[in-house]
Amino acid sequence: MTEQSVRWGILATGGIAAAFTADLVDLPDAEVVAVASRTEESAQAFAERFGVERAYGDWASLAEDEDIDVVYVATPHSAHRAAAGLCLEAGRNVLCEKAFTLNAREAGELVALARARGSFLMEAMWMYCNPVVRRLKALVDDGAIGEVRNVQADFGLAGPFPPTHRLRDPQQGGGSLLDLGVYPVSFAHLLLGEPTDVLARAVLSEEGVDLQTGALLSWDGGALASVHCSIIGGTATTASVTGSQGRIDIPYGFFHTDRFVLHRDGRDPEEFAAGPEDGPRGSLRHEAREVMRALRAGETESPLVPLDGTLAVMRTLDAIRDRIGVRYPSESPEGELTPA
Repeated sequence: MTEQSVRWGILATGGIAAAFTADLVDLPDAEVVAVASRTEESAQAFAERFGVERAYGDWASLAEDEDIDVVYVATPHSAHRAAAGLCLEAGRNVLCEKAFTLNAREAGELVALARARGSFLMEAMWMYCNPVVRRLKALVDDGAIGEVRNVQADFGLAGPFPPTHRLRDPQQGGGSLLDLGVYPVSFAHLLLGEPTDVLARAVLSEEGVDLQTGALLSWDGGALASVHCSIIGGTATTASVTGSQGRIDIPYGFFHTDRFVLHRDGRDPEEFAAGPEDGPRGSLRHEAREVMRALRAGETESPLVPLDGTLAVMRTLDAIRDRIGVRYPSESPEGELTPA
């Protein structure tokens, strides 16, 4: 790594890997030097598409490539523990997609490994790196709406998805919660921290994954959050946070928003919008920039997406799954889940 360029490796070649790489190649201080897939053909096709120098038909070769400063893990979340763990064991820094892992136990193993090795590790929760979301959090933290009393957020896709789709596949950690619900849950955590109690209900598929899930999270101070996710109905995908002195509303696509409206008691509504320097809506470059900033600063985790926060989110997701009765085949019946 130099002051001019951070060298990236891409592990997996699916849609999110392509979107992230497309944003990376537009950054003058980022260089994508290698890609890996389970097959040589897929890796080579990806490399040719994005002008990547080296293509590997296995994960281990990428993990062992010492010319890589950081690996972006973009597999389905059921493989995050194995893929990120392989890279950390080899001494690589890692940005790992969300949901971070299948459960809090796996997440704890990755965090412990990274801390033992002194390697950088971060969950790719791009919402936390979004400049507009950061502005929203700063306003809430500064008391713009008083004491937070309620958070609401939802994320639903219309579907329908066939039983063969990864979102319906228990082997791949399917269901709406880990793929979509992680955003509403993470939004609530961003503003209120880890809840003290979790209630949840869900509609399950024949395969045993959640088609839609609703959860009520509560905190000792009296705050509540209602979160919902679905793969059988396209929801508004909005969010709001209500305080003792006002409210903030985020329109469609709250997790990659470019604007929000602040309502304060006795004042006209105020709209806050992204500036031209923030780039296009939906850009993943903000999280990439945060990773590169942290690496250059010698940090092993990001203050925007701290590992303890990621672990707390995973505990809440575990608790929700415990309440709705979803367990994945790789999880032992003895209880790897850690309900709140």
